[in-house]
Amino acid sequence: MRGAVADRGELLSEGLRPWRRLATVRNVNPNDWGPIDEYEARVEAGRLREDEHQRGIVQSLQHLHDSLRSYRPPSVVQPAIDALKPASTSFLGSLFHRRPPKPRTRIPDNLPRGLYLYGDVGSGKTMLMDMFYDTLPGNITSKTRIHFHNFMQDVHKQLHALKVAHGVDFDGIPFVAADMARNGSVLCFDEFQCTDVVDAMILRRLLQCLMSHGVVLVTTSNRHPDDLYKNGIQRESFIPCINLLKTRLRVINLDSPTDYRKIPRPPSGVYHHPLDEAAASHADKWFKFLGDPKGDPPHPASHRIWGREIKVPLASGTAARFTFDELIRRPTGAADFLELMRSYEAFIVTDVPGMTFRERDLARRFITFIDAIYESRAKLVLTTAVPLSQLFLSHAEMSEADGAAGVPTDAHTDVDDVMRALMDDLGMTMAMLQRTSIFSGDEERFAFARALSRLSEMGGTEWVERGMGLEKEGGRAEKESWQRVRSRWREDSL
Repeated sequence: MRGAVADRGELLSEGLRPWRRLATVRNVNPNDWGPIDEYEARVEAGRLREDEHQRGIVQSLQHLHDSLRSYRPPSVVQPAIDALKPASTSFLGSLFHRRPPKPRTRIPDNLPRGLYLYGDVGSGKTMLMDMFYDTLPGNITSKTRIHFHNFMQDVHKQLHALKVAHGVDFDGIPFVAADMARNGSVLCFDEFQCTDVVDAMILRRLLQCLMSHGVVLVTTSNRHPDDLYKNGIQRESFIPCINLLKTRLRVINLDSPTDYRKIPRPPSGVYHHPLDEAAASHADKWFKFLGDPKGDPPHPASHRIWGREIKVPLASGTAARFTFDELIRRPTGAADFLELMRSYEAFIVTDVPGMTFRERDLARRFITFIDAIYESRAKLVLTTAVPLSQLFLSHAEMSEADGAAGVPTDAHTDVDDVMRALMDDLGMTMAMLQRTSIFSGDEERFAFARALSRLSEMGGTEWVERGMGLEKEGGRAEKESWQRVRSRWREDSL
C-alpha cells in the first residue's frame, strides 16, 4: 500500500466507502519472472503456438515490465475536503475562510507509459492481461485488477456518497482517485468501454487524477480509442479523454492483419515516446515491416540533387531510416526532402527531441519535412523524447504562454475557421501562440499547428495501412493501385 491508508471508520466519516469490487492483492515475484519468460515457457510446454505477431505484443508487455522494475511512484497525498468544496460566494466568507489549495493533477515525468490492448473477441486479450498481471516485477508490492464496468459502478457510488456527505457541488473525483491510488501503483482494467454520457463526462479527469498520483494504467478493449463512445451524446466532451489515452498509453492492436507477403504488422502505432529501451525495438520492427529485409537488406544509400549528395544511413526497399540529427541537423531543405520523397515511400526517424525556442531553426526544418511527407502521402515512423503535442512547445513554455500578460484574449480574431479548429485540437489559442518565442508571425504559427494536425492524421490506421496490400483491403490489387497513385505524384512533382 502507498501513502497513509485511512481505516474503515475514517473512510465512512468522509462519506467514502471502501472499494468492494477491486481485486487488489499483494504482488509476489521474487525472481522477476517477466511476460516474455512466461510466453516462452508456454510455447515450450506446447500450451501456446509460436507466433511472431503475438511475440511482438508480449515484447511490449516485457518493455513495460522492465520500466516498472525501476519505477518509484510518488507518495499519494489525499486532497483536503475543504479544497474540493465550492468557494464561498459571500464577502465575509471569503475574508474569514481560507481555502486549502486545489489539488494539482500534473502527471509526473517518470510515469511509465501504460498499455491499451484492443482487438476482437478471441484475440487473446484476457490471456495477455493475465500474463502481464501475474508477472509484475517484485518491487510492485500491490496491484489492482477490475472489470471496467464494475470500476465505473463503484466510482459513481463513491461520488454519490461524497455528495450526500458534503453537498451536491462537492468535487469528489480527486478524492476518489487518490483513495484508489493508495491501493497500488498499477491498475489493470478488463474491457474498457464508454457507453454512458455520465461516464464520458468524468473519465478524463478521473484517469488524469489517477496518473497524477503515479498510477500506471493497463487496459484491454474491443475498440481503438478513436472508436470509443462513437456517436454518443456530447461526444466532443469525451475527445480529451481519447487524447489522454492515446498520449499516455501505448495503443496496441491485438488482431493480426497481414499483407499479401504474409508479413505481420507491428502491433503498436507508428509513434513511440519516450526514448526508452523499447524505442529501438519499435523502430527496428517498423523498418523491417515497411522495408524489404530479404530482397534488399538494409544498406547505406546516396542521392544527388543539384550537384550535392544526400546520404541515407539505412535503406531497404522503399523505406529509409535516419536519426533526427542525420536528417534535420544537416543543412537540408525542401528540395532535398522532395528528392527523398521521390525515392522512398516510408521514413523511420529516431531520437527526435523536444524543440524549444533555442532550436527554432530545427523546428522549422522538421516542419518542412513533415509537410513533404504528408503531401507525398508517404508513411512516417517516429521515436520521440516527448509526446507529439510537446515537440515544439515544452510544458514550461506552454505554462508561460498561458499566463503571460500583455496580449488580449481576443487577439487575431480574423483567423480563419481551419486555424481555429487546429488550435482547439491542441488546447491552444492564437493569443497563447503569439506569446511564445519559437514562432514569429501568424503564417509560421499556422504551419506549426498544421504540422501537429498532419502528424495526428498520418498516425491513423487508414493512413498507415494504405497501399500495403492488406488482404482485407484487396491484397495485391490494392497495393498495385496505390503504386499507380504514387507514380502520378512523382510525375507531377518533377
